[in-house]
Amino acid sequence: MKYLSTRNKNNTVSSLEAVIQGLAEDGGLFVPSEIPPAGLCEEDLKSMSYDEIAAHILNVLLPEYGKETVDEIVEKGYDGKFSAADRVDLKYAGGYGFLELYHGPTSAFKDMALCLLPRLLTAANKLTGNPDKVMILTATSGDTGKAALEAFADVPDTGITVFYPALGVSDIQKLQMQTQSGGNVRVCGIEGNFDDAQTGVKKAFEGVSVDGVTLGSANSINIGRLTPQVAYYYYAYARMLRDGKLSYGEELNFVVPTGNFGDILAGWLAKKMGLPVGRLLCASNKNRILTDFLETGVYDRRRDFYTTDSPSMDILISSNLERLLFYALGMDDEKLKGMMKELSEKGFYKAEDSVMGYIKADFDCASADDEEGARGIRKLWEEDRYLMDTHTAVAYACAEQFKGYGKTVILSTASPYKFAPAVLRALGEDVPSDCFEAMDKLEALTGAVQPERLKELKKKTVLHKDVIKPEDINEYVREAANDLR
Repeated sequence: MKYLSTRNKNNTVSSLEAVIQGLAEDGGLFVPSEIPPAGLCEEDLKSMSYDEIAAHILNVLLPEYGKETVDEIVEKGYDGKFSAADRVDLKYAGGYGFLELYHGPTSAFKDMALCLLPRLLTAANKLTGNPDKVMILTATSGDTGKAALEAFADVPDTGITVFYPALGVSDIQKLQMQTQSGGNVRVCGIEGNFDDAQTGVKKAFEGVSVDGVTLGSANSINIGRLTPQVAYYYYAYARMLRDGKLSYGEELNFVVPTGNFGDILAGWLAKKMGLPVGRLLCASNKNRILTDFLETGVYDRRRDFYTTDSPSMDILISSNLERLLFYALGMDDEKLKGMMKELSEKGFYKAEDSVMGYIKADFDCASADDEEGARGIRKLWEEDRYLMDTHTAVAYACAEQFKGYGKTVILSTASPYKFAPAVLRALGEDVPSDCFEAMDKLEALTGAVQPERLKELKKKTVLHKDVIKPEDINEYVREAANDLR
């Protein structure tokens, strides 16, 4: 099985090389040349643990690793890091299933993939004989940064540099990153938004070269980050079967709070691999660029940027959409490259009707602003005593716009305590100025237990205070890579 670049389908690599490179040399994203069937039957889904499902999916999508290696990566990558008995949990409220993906070390869904990525990368280097050290570059809108830092801190022969919008993450998200220890760790704020950070990191892949150091990525542009996320769609379906909420073969819909399009793309891959997925609802916040694209066929980043209560979704350039477009174009890399050039140079592109028809066969879209999300938080708490964070609330508010869907799971992507001030406001409470006091008040009010690692942040020392302009990212990366040598 080969992976090929979206911008040059003749640029083919193994799954091992795709994980090491992260971004293709031509600026494209790696995708499987064909999407293989998962080969899981009803008995498998009813009997397999989360780890067993994850290992199976990775063995199918990343076959060059070998079963023994993948099984070890999953076992050691997840062991002892999650508070949920089976890594994730599925709760029922408001007529929906809520797939809680935030029971890992950083209280966000990114842990599901990033607990595995360092081991995938280390194994790929060993299996290919790559002699270079690896510098992981990551742009984050809030959650990826901490999850990547946690995963890669002090990994031998590896460094990690994370860029985040200095004024575009929650106080807790910022503290999670700024207090990260590790001799191979750098964290830097950007004077701008997430798109500035993400664009700067992509330019660094093209513009920075240091002998003996390979640049890699922990963002979902890396196929090693995207493929583990497919597993939790299978797990959600399996849990619905076990809980008697679903009959095998019956379609299950998913609602996904979406910014960079990676999380929902994993659901699409699951469907293409044979999981009975019905509709995939792409839920946007006030920065509704994906909703507008799915409604009109025009992707236009020339618009106002809003800082919202769901900061991990405050994105105007959704990188993973490129992967879906590539398949929708029938793997026409020249057309895709032209569209990406238009986006870069003109700020927009228009997709052909056939492309939109391909996409709309699987995807719906909706958006909800902070007020709609807040109403959802309050409603679910008052009616079902279910507490959700601001991103999940956007997804819930969007799901309510599609009442005829049938059986539906909403992806719950972060702990409410990462956004305690906004959750308290939604519940009609006064909000303390200190984020830790806000967390304590939310716990006292609801009885929902704070994640211990978030509570511990109060005692930690801020170690990373750098803030730079986006145009200085290349030099910052070059310095970090030279230090790694």
